[in-house]
Amino acid sequence: MRAVYKKELSSFFRSMTGYVLIAFLVTFTGVYFMIYNLSQGYPYFSYTLSSIMLVLLVLVPVLTMRSFAEERKSKTDQLLFTSPVKISSIVIGKYLAMVTVYLLPNLLFCLFPLIIKMQGNAYLQSDYASIFQFFLMGCVFIAVGMFFSSLTESPIIAAVSTFAATLVLYIWEYLVNYLPSGAVSNFIALF
Repeated sequence: MRAVYKKELSSFFRSMTGYVLIAFLVTFTGVYFMIYNLSQGYPYFSYTLSSIMLVLLVLVPVLTMRSFAEERKSKTDQLLFTSPVKISSIVIGKYLAMVTVYLLPNLLFCLFPLIIKMQGNAYLQSDYASIFQFFLMGCVFIAVGMFFSSLTESPIIAAVSTFAATLVLYIWEYLVNYLPSGAVSNFIALF
């Protein structure tokens, strides 16, 4: 697992993928932070995080689309599966590498509530809980993206499928409100 983790993590930073994803997420967060928290004076960082959820919905498919689809397309998956490494170790190593790439901007987000505190009122517990929730949401989206990447050979199909599935997960609560009341909506509301 450690070898797969190191290989995947280094592949994100040997190419520009990891750097671009981190820069993109931090840039959008910084822009919304300046608009909401610095210009308009909102003391909650959660407003900023809720605004960049759509950015996350675009970035996660880009991060995960090649996790298995590219290996299947180039036939290197056969080499991985015949190696003396368990399949679960391969999956966990790839997942942890993507989570590590996603963790780096989230660590930078921990500085934003401190900047809000220097401006006046700050709700640090709420802000750090929001950052943790945002991190966990991203981890779920990464798992969904890896699942769709394992189903296809095409990274584009994996990315589009991941975007569609994570978008449905994101707006699920709103979708349930528009369903007619009855047995079907009660069943769906359980999930």
